[in-house]
Amino acid sequence: MSTPALADVASGYRAARTLPLRVELARQLKRRRTMVMFGILAALPFVLVAAFAIGGDPEGRGDRVTLMDTATASGANFAAVSLFVSAGFLLVIPVALFCGDTVASEAGWSSLRYLLAAPVPRARLLWSKLAVGLGLSLAAMVLLPVVALAVGTAAYGWGPLAIPTGGSLAAGTAAQRLAVVVAYVFVSQLVTAGLAFWLSTRTDAPLGAVGGAVGLTIVGNVLDAVTALGDWRHFLPAHWQFAWADAVQPRPEWSGMIQGTAVSVTYALVLFALAFRGFARKDIVS
Repeated sequence: MSTPALADVASGYRAARTLPLRVELARQLKRRRTMVMFGILAALPFVLVAAFAIGGDPEGRGDRVTLMDTATASGANFAAVSLFVSAGFLLVIPVALFCGDTVASEAGWSSLRYLLAAPVPRARLLWSKLAVGLGLSLAAMVLLPVVALAVGTAAYGWGPLAIPTGGSLAAGTAAQRLAVVVAYVFVSQLVTAGLAFWLSTRTDAPLGAVGGAVGLTIVGNVLDAVTALGDWRHFLPAHWQFAWADAVQPRPEWSGMIQGTAVSVTYALVLFALAFRGFARKDIVS
């Protein structure tokens, strides 16, 4: 028995050419929340410099010296401290925002069904939005240390990265290690990106997707603080979020970052797969 003929499509139509990345990127860059988020991250180093200028140089706690205590040693130290104070929570916000708002906002504007009727295949729409969301998240994470390095160098000078445990890294080596740190922080935030993106395909409320991802990330941090869980905490992405500190040592240790990467990527792939699977079967009415 012959297969029924497929419906005719418009001449020149190519599913792979619908919703190009450059179009989606331009749409997202023009949104006010994108500009506000980038503005906040770019302003943070200036706020920290002002705080140190008002409060004076950080002082060690007795015989214990922390990374925060070396913040004004050089521009490299200032950039490392900026990452340290923001990696736990502040950098979660742009990831949740860019990946959680992307699909839900279209549903909230009642434009999602029109995009799919364009027609943009569902998988193509999700791939475009996910790629742009992750790209903007990475840009946000790169922006902070780059601005911090420039501001810190102007305020405290260009020099080696002083290590709290003793010793230092040459400025060039420190810049390379900070690049590794940024890459690891981005990978560690893939779980938040996966949560936000999955929730974005499940709700028409952008705030629900963004807030849900941030809330679940906070829950993970709280659970990691429960020492009674013992080795079970090793399965929590939050347990490895500061493993990047091993990269700013005279002899870097990679085992913690490797384990953290494996955990984060595994969770993220599962969440992304759930998002694509659920959206493919979802009845779009918005």
